[in-house]
Amino acid sequence: MEALSAQRRTAYGEALDLLAKKLAEDERTLGVAFPYVTAPDGSWRTMPASRSAGYAGDAWSHGNWFCGFWVGLHLAAHLWTGDERFLDFARERMVLVAPRADDPNTHDIGFIFWGSAIPLFHVTGDQRYASLALRAADRLRARLITTRKGAYISSWGSLADPRGRRSSAIDTMANLPLLYWAADQADDGSFRLAAEAHAQMTRDAFVRADGSTYHAVEYDLASGERTRGFTFQGAFDESCWPRGQAWAIYGFSATARATGKPEYLELAERLADYFLARLDDGLVPYWDFDDPAIPAAPRDSSASAITAAALLDIAAQHPDSAATARRAEQACRLLDMLCQNYLARDPGHRGLLKEGCYSKPHDEGTASAVLFGDFYFVEALTKLLLPGRFQP
Repeated sequence: MEALSAQRRTAYGEALDLLAKKLAEDERTLGVAFPYVTAPDGSWRTMPASRSAGYAGDAWSHGNWFCGFWVGLHLAAHLWTGDERFLDFARERMVLVAPRADDPNTHDIGFIFWGSAIPLFHVTGDQRYASLALRAADRLRARLITTRKGAYISSWGSLADPRGRRSSAIDTMANLPLLYWAADQADDGSFRLAAEAHAQMTRDAFVRADGSTYHAVEYDLASGERTRGFTFQGAFDESCWPRGQAWAIYGFSATARATGKPEYLELAERLADYFLARLDDGLVPYWDFDDPAIPAAPRDSSASAITAAALLDIAAQHPDSAATARRAEQACRLLDMLCQNYLARDPGHRGLLKEGCYSKPHDEGTASAVLFGDFYFVEALTKLLLPGRFQP
């Protein structure tokens, strides 16, 4: 990729400076809880790292799938500033996150440990963190459901519950990097085979003809055929939820990198082209591309942050130099817009990026900083400013 302009380097560095300032302030106020979205007054809402996913009757709770991202943000701040405090914060927070490595109830174990133990191991070389991430990868691999058509990773709930066994979400694609890392770290190809099997099923069942994606799919447990496509967090079942589209771009790019198979890179690019084509000049999508209320609808800055990180991954592995330059420029244009218009510079507004949308259907964090948006924004910035230092 071409060198960054001085203007971009300055803007991106200012964003990381703001991250470090806010992390240092927030860590003094949070106790042992972890932030996840900001309230209307700008303060962080928090929950303990220990809260797992599960059903309470028919109601579903995702639990705390954000906690690892807070560890990762501290590590990025440490790398950027050289301040050892942030490394200490990351290690201390990891003690609270570590028990989730044995959580059997959710695919989000991939998010948790991709954002925490893996960068901690990458930065420090401490084998304890590699062991934690491998334990989590074992749990994620154990969620593989085999059918006549193929195998997929069940996203939510106890595997003893048929509701959990039947369903998978597009978000799972962005949990696969944990399995690809584990395959290399443990020299165990079964992690890679499980992840690619899931990617194949997702490609066939989730991706529509126009390049958009379903949020969730229910499978027939015997045949592996899709019985329905649906949504929990989009506007309606046949809409395209931008954050889900971003998770798919990220996961298929990671699958291309891990397998070396060009068809996954081509699919990641097709999904990215759909995402980019549906943006207006603001370069941040509304929370759902198809919400009938647009333009009187909230936007989701996290979707552009995730897509920027994915586009940089596509650029880094693309065999065509012109395509590499084009994809990197697309990523930088998204980051430019986020830096110009979405940074939470007001000291009363915690978090880094404004106007993320956690869940519009549940009326939660609909115009907020969202911790995962901050993490993937910072992941993209570190790919450009600290290449190779934050993640493997």
